[in-house]
Amino acid sequence: MATAAATSASEAEAEPKAGPTAEGEEDDVKTARTRRKVLSRAVASATYKAVGPGWDQPEEGVSESDGDEEYAMASSAESSPGEYEWEYDEEEEKNQLEIERLEEQLSINVYDYNCHVDLIRLLRLEGELTKVRVARQKMSEIFPLTEELWLEWLHDEISMALDGLDREHVYDLFEKAVKDYICPNIWLEYGQYSVGGIGQKGGLEKVRSVFERALSSVGLHMTKGLAIWEAYREFESAIVEAARLEKVHSLFRRQLAIPLYDMEATFAEYEEWSEDPIPESVIQNYNKALQQLERYKPYEEALLQAEAPRLAEYQAYIDFEMKVGDPARVQLIFERALVENCLVPDLWIRYSQYLDRQLKVKDLVLSVHNRAVRNCPWTVALWSRYLLAMERHGVDHRAISGTFEKALSAGFIQATDYVEIWQAYLDYLRRRVDFKQDSSKELEELRSAFTRALEYLKQEVEERFNESGDPSCMIMQNWARIEARMCNNMQKARELWDSIMTKGNAKYANMWLEYYNLERAHGDTQHCRKALHRAVQCTSDYPEHVCEVLLTMERTEGTLEDWDIAVQKTETRLARVNEQRIKAAEKEAALAQQEEEKVEQRKRARAEKKALKKKKKTRGADKRKAEEDDEKEWGDDEEEQPSKRRKVENSTPPAGDAQDLEAETGLFGKSAPVDVDPPSKQKERAAALKRDVPKVPHDSSKDSITVFVSNLPYSLGEPEVKLRPLFEACGEVAEIRPIFSNRGDFRGYCYVEFKEEKSALKALELDRKTVEGRPMFVSPCVDKSKNPDFKVFRYSTALEKHKLFVSGLPFSCTKEELEEICKAHGTVKDIRLVTNRAGKPKGLAYVEYENESQASQAVLKMDGMTIKENVIKVAISNPPQRKVPEKPESRKAPGGAMVPRQIYGARGKGRTQLSLLPRALQRPSATVAQAENGPAPQPAVTASAATEAPKMSNADFAKLLLRK
Repeated sequence: MATAAATSASEAEAEPKAGPTAEGEEDDVKTARTRRKVLSRAVASATYKAVGPGWDQPEEGVSESDGDEEYAMASSAESSPGEYEWEYDEEEEKNQLEIERLEEQLSINVYDYNCHVDLIRLLRLEGELTKVRVARQKMSEIFPLTEELWLEWLHDEISMALDGLDREHVYDLFEKAVKDYICPNIWLEYGQYSVGGIGQKGGLEKVRSVFERALSSVGLHMTKGLAIWEAYREFESAIVEAARLEKVHSLFRRQLAIPLYDMEATFAEYEEWSEDPIPESVIQNYNKALQQLERYKPYEEALLQAEAPRLAEYQAYIDFEMKVGDPARVQLIFERALVENCLVPDLWIRYSQYLDRQLKVKDLVLSVHNRAVRNCPWTVALWSRYLLAMERHGVDHRAISGTFEKALSAGFIQATDYVEIWQAYLDYLRRRVDFKQDSSKELEELRSAFTRALEYLKQEVEERFNESGDPSCMIMQNWARIEARMCNNMQKARELWDSIMTKGNAKYANMWLEYYNLERAHGDTQHCRKALHRAVQCTSDYPEHVCEVLLTMERTEGTLEDWDIAVQKTETRLARVNEQRIKAAEKEAALAQQEEEKVEQRKRARAEKKALKKKKKTRGADKRKAEEDDEKEWGDDEEEQPSKRRKVENSTPPAGDAQDLEAETGLFGKSAPVDVDPPSKQKERAAALKRDVPKVPHDSSKDSITVFVSNLPYSLGEPEVKLRPLFEACGEVAEIRPIFSNRGDFRGYCYVEFKEEKSALKALELDRKTVEGRPMFVSPCVDKSKNPDFKVFRYSTALEKHKLFVSGLPFSCTKEELEEICKAHGTVKDIRLVTNRAGKPKGLAYVEYENESQASQAVLKMDGMTIKENVIKVAISNPPQRKVPEKPESRKAPGGAMVPRQIYGARGKGRTQLSLLPRALQRPSATVAQAENGPAPQPAVTASAATEAPKMSNADFAKLLLRK
């Protein structure tokens, strides 16, 4: 009966009874039985007080003192943590110093979440009950508390509650606790605790009220809601009277109409409990709920199988619920998702947006917005939406202003965030103003807020971020538009636009045109003409456009004198602009000429070097040819000596070859003279060997059990032998295939094939492990021909607000030293020192904190810090976008033929392959026309036709090669 309910309440996302037995389930079952027994006895004891001795107790032999004592024991067993007694005064002194340090740190930064948690833990350990209460109260005002923190607090207060006032205090704590997150366990504790006060005035109504609210909050929870239903039924059954039998019937029928796990057991329990047959309508609702349960099961099972935080699974569940459209269930699944993903701003935005547009219930909407900004205070979009929701539901102006002040102190990590929150607040103040009046309190407040916003952005934001955050002066532009359009105060608007132009915006044509349009709508022609004349003189990006606007205005509105002045000014300005452009072009051409001369010099130097090498090679070939002729003359019948076999599988030569090698080199390492074939024959033999050596094709069907190992030392002897022990630690190795060059040299990479897929997955953890002083890269084996876009890059290339990028570190700085510095500003989850391919440090590092607020505080404290005489730079991690390689079809050589990059390898042409003349120009080939029965004959190209082709200069070739 209630055992399964209590079990599901005690476990996170408990599995249904039909599923496999969870680890530790027996202990949970015992706890659930004890809790049920305590609940029943507490109800019996408290009801006996209220009703009197005439009440029929459901269990005989249970005295009043037994019930109270057992409930107190159960509560204390669950809640009291046990007193820590230190054997040495040194430990107490150490704890006191740590408490003082944490209190000092919180006085500097009250938004340090981990500091709050550590302080509460130490105060509780030292038995400082008053200070613990104060610390918990301060933390709960800033952050929402987790289920574990609330239960610990509640259990401490319950154990110390003595009278009715203390009980009311505990009730207040429960009310705060159930508002932070959806917590079935807290609701269950709330219901059980309220049962203890059933003997007080209104106690019975209080218990029922708590349970009814619990059902509204978590009664639809498919895996944990069962515990609330059964606890409520147990309570009603314990105080059952003839007149209250219908209450238990009602609870059974309401529960059976909702899709919950273990519904079959509840239905069987109802059949056993009820003396009358179950009505047909209840059976129909039960069958309908069973059908709904089958639709929800795939999503619930996906949550059970996944690991926290399960954001993707929750997103899919939310999409499904929103299609169904039941507001209560949509709200519940959002709340369940936020328990594990409370630091995901996008999830809060989606939830609040749904409530704003669908439910529109004031208390619910504002509560969710408030919780959102408490969980993610660094996200400006949540604060802006909160202000809009408060205005939409008619919240008092003081409350909205107070929320805005909290937003300013939330610690945004970008300068533009402050501009956005100021704009949202100024928009709200503007909507409060009645512009039909010449002057009002709201209008003065709006103007005062605009002035304060400009001062705040200049003094606070620019000093912190070294940038304005509002380079286009959007706030000042909005102020000028309001003064001109709503207040008819063009004088103030002109003063504001003068300030805008003096802040570096006078060179942009669009800024002048904005001002011109404002003057056209609310000013006069004289100021329009004056604005355009200044724009002609100052604009540097699109002066032609501004000149055209001025001439158009004078053509339609100006006098002849105005026209002449405008023409003269525009011609003078455009002539100066053209002169500046010509000078810039000449400068660019001069730089191109210098670059061309450098390229020409490098070309001549390479040609001379190549000619010298060719001359030496020719002399050597002639000499070897003469020697060969002499040898042939005296030993024509001598057989050609076979060359040595190239190493493919391993570096150990066969036994016979080893003996021959020993005979050739002698005992003292002196090599005997060996006949050397000419280069032409060596190349022929190498090609023959290359054809003869069988190549083992890669079996793509085994990619799932194969890993690709690269960045190995080229000098690694016998790779298979040295790598096998390393990978056998991950599982049974089927084969290791090292890759060799045509000469038999190891190329630095290989394939490792396992017997099982889980071994291959475990082998990926060996990535970056050092092998003979070089970091080894281990990645999944993927066929690039079938997956050309596959990239193995483990790190994010987007903005990561919880991660820092540190540069300027000394090369001798270790990971432990950097962690010791960083952990003073928050909880460090990971530190990655950047190294080159040889494993040597580059003076860079990535530091990942637990949340974004800690990262933003660390930036302020660590940027500019000196470490071992090196001044480091610290910023939020925002790597540049990785360049996507061009597709082959986008690179075409002159003449139409494509030159795919793949023919040169992954890194393009080598230095010795560089050719200033593309192949398409060296061997021009026209497209072969297809005749009826074969290719059409190509027309002969005469020498004169070839010489008539347009010549290209060195600059043209340079641009062609650099793809300018």
